[in-house]
Amino acid sequence: MGFISDSLNRIQPSATIAISNKAMQLKAEGKNVIGLAAGEPDFDTPQNIKDAAIKAIQAGKTKYTPVDGIPELKKAIVDKFKRENSLDYKVSQVSVGSGGKQVLFNALMATVNPGDEVIVPAPYWVSYPDIVMLAGGTPVFVEGKVENGFKLQAADLEKAITPKTKWLILNSPSNPSGAAYSRAELKALTDVLLKHPHVWVLSDDMYEHLVYDDFEFTTPAQVEPKLYDRTLTMNGVSKSYCMTGWRIGYGAGPEQLIKAMSKLQSQSTSNPSSIAQWAAVEALNGPQDFIASNNEVFKQRRDLVVSMLNQAKGLNCPTPEGAFYVYPSCLGCIGKTAPSGNVIRNDEDFVTELLAAEGVAAVHGAAFGMSPFFRISYATATETLEDACKRIQRFCGNLR
Repeated sequence: MGFISDSLNRIQPSATIAISNKAMQLKAEGKNVIGLAAGEPDFDTPQNIKDAAIKAIQAGKTKYTPVDGIPELKKAIVDKFKRENSLDYKVSQVSVGSGGKQVLFNALMATVNPGDEVIVPAPYWVSYPDIVMLAGGTPVFVEGKVENGFKLQAADLEKAITPKTKWLILNSPSNPSGAAYSRAELKALTDVLLKHPHVWVLSDDMYEHLVYDDFEFTTPAQVEPKLYDRTLTMNGVSKSYCMTGWRIGYGAGPEQLIKAMSKLQSQSTSNPSSIAQWAAVEALNGPQDFIASNNEVFKQRRDLVVSMLNQAKGLNCPTPEGAFYVYPSCLGCIGKTAPSGNVIRNDEDFVTELLAAEGVAAVHGAAFGMSPFFRISYATATETLEDACKRIQRFCGNLR
């Protein structure tokens, strides 16, 4: 269809959203479906954060705000970076968007020219390559092998850098694998980046607080202060604060980049919701103790899912350090025949047949750039997860 722009034709709709929608549709038709496709905590937003939003509405804080965030929220973000990451930013170095996705979108659209390359370690969150392509850039995929815990290795990063490289996108803990980089692992990567002053770093720290087993979170600009002037450190309130629908993400970096991002936002959405911004002020400044108790539950669920999936015939599930996803290999199921009579040729067939036979919705690994794997979100009620894992075990056991 010639009417649609070439830039839009370069991208695909989000695979994770498509599968979540399919699961919802089957549920609406009365089918017994367990959706494990969406990356969304099942915990409710804490009451103090809801109260702050209600108070903001009642106080009439319902007007337009500055394009990329109210001063109070920017100040709370500056304080957060100082307190938790030992990073010093000024309010003028902070940008607030309608979710982390908009912050990423703004940064890449404001900086990427046709022909520019952006290094995207695989497996990757589905939106990174599409946003790069929408901006006219070329995503350069570098696989983090399963034996390295799905993590990008310094030698592979070095090989991928060319004179055209503009950004490296790093996501730790990672969606989809849950892999998180230790300080030493990050240091090996930042050492490579020091040799290539033209490469910027986009650090997506959205799952910062969701780490387990005494893992200590660090971020590139903190590990290597010399990269501060070419790093955008990005985060948001969606995952840690159970505020996915509130749509608040933020980033901090060099002033010229933040200004460019604000210019783009001024011509697209303008300000994020004023009410959600006031709720985010309370999230960042208020009590943080619920994060640790949520994490206790997430860790139990992670351990349950890893253990049960490793008991399923043909699956192999590594134990992730963070986030709320597992990324098991279904290599042992490829080439087998499903109850429907269809042969499973790849991970997409695997999740399609799993949904048809057992009503469990997961996302195929190809969507994240690495096969034959699939992603399961364990951010759902423990008994539901147990039921889902039993169904997966049964499905794998019934393959011929």
